Amino acid sequence: MQQPPEQVPALLDGPAVDVSDAHELLLGYLEWYREALTRKLTGLSDDQLRAPVEPLGWSPLGLVQHLGWVERRWLRWGFSAEDLVAHPPGGDTEEWTVTANTPTAQVMSAYRTEVSASNSVLATASLSDKARIGGRFTTPGQAPTLGRILFHLLQEYARHVGHLDVARELIDGETGE
Repeated sequence: MQQPPEQVPALLDGPAVDVSDAHELLLGYLEWYREALTRKLTGLSDDQLRAPVEPLGWSPLGLVQHLGWVERRWLRWGFSAEDLVAHPPGGDTEEWTVTANTPTAQVMSAYRTEVSASNSVLATASLSDKARIGGRFTTPGQAPTLGRILFHLLQEYARHVGHLDVARELIDGETGE
């Protein structure tokens, strides 16, 4: 049975419909979610970006800051075993909180820097490559493949972009796609 035009499901988002390579699909969806994060922030004032959304308790800008740390932890510290700070000294509270004297542009730039660093890691690795030992993973038995890490990263982005949909609706009534 045909559906009326107003009820036709949306076309697939993310990579092109002819993409079937798993590596290309995962990277394409990761990029789509990163772009979705940015799209969902569009139109918010600086005050709206910074104010904690009740009852959620975090701000949209805090979510961006958190996702920068997530990228760092999973790809640079986790997969590449880079010797770097993987968590802010204040833990989750500091990771999600943007101080009043931290410019919005600085938070966005730090996020873009982490995404760029992640993309550098991803450019030369295959899905079956195992994480290096010495960062997040201390034994070969703990070290997942890049494919596993990317699946985790995608679910993290999907969840948080969905959270941002809820926050945005609470802030100004905008709803997600």
